[in-house]
Amino acid sequence: MLAMFFSSAYADSQQGSAVYQFRSISLEMASKAAWGAINDCRNRGYSVAAAVVDRGGNIQVQLRDRFAGPHTSETAYRKAWTANSFRQSTAELAGMLEERRIPDQVANNPGALLVGGGLTIEAGGEILGGIGISGAPPGKSERDSIDGACAMAGLETVREALEFADE
Repeated sequence: MLAMFFSSAYADSQQGSAVYQFRSISLEMASKAAWGAINDCRNRGYSVAAAVVDRGGNIQVQLRDRFAGPHTSETAYRKAWTANSFRQSTAELAGMLEERRIPDQVANNPGALLVGGGLTIEAGGEILGGIGISGAPPGKSERDSIDGACAMAGLETVREALEFADE
């Protein structure tokens, strides 16, 4: 009888449950992060676009400042999507590609954009989405991009709220 119980429990654990749960960034926090990034870039003298995607890579927020170029909205989205999909900053991915530490096909993945300005949005050890900024000059390198600095400022505006959010 005991063996049947344990074998049943083992079979259930191997099949997984019928549903699963995960956390994702809310529209309110995504909006606050995007505005935080845009305002930081404005303070630096740049007009940019900001995009925030949820954990599934879907656009939550997309903003374009009045003087940002027409290409910046799509670029910001692709940076956010890439950071979220590959689970690390686009600047780090660009550096790894340049150093030939990741396969070339990563850069050829439809939708991927390996230039600085895309960051993951994380809290409590989970990735909740991604943020991408486009429109500022590249800076000293992809790993030190102005877009990336503005994205980081946007994340700082929501970091505390995300870290202390209900689980």
